[in-house]
Amino acid sequence: MSGRRPYPSDLTDEQWRIIERLIPPEKHGGRHREVDMREIVNAILYMIWTGCPWRQLPHDLPPWGTVWDYFRLW
Repeated sequence: MSGRRPYPSDLTDEQWRIIERLIPPEKHGGRHREVDMREIVNAILYMIWTGCPWRQLPHDLPPWGTVWDYFRLW
């Protein structure tokens, strides 16, 4: 996890170990991911937990557009 303070909705280490293997790997030949997948999941959980609009995700989480793109993809 990044250096930010955790939110109550954040995954625990044990939960992340279970979910991490379900995250699709990077596509071969594409750009390397620049975002932490755990933080993407944490941002999605924050949005669901709080009911906030996508554009109002806190600034210490990944950009809302990036989070939305992964949410839509998954």
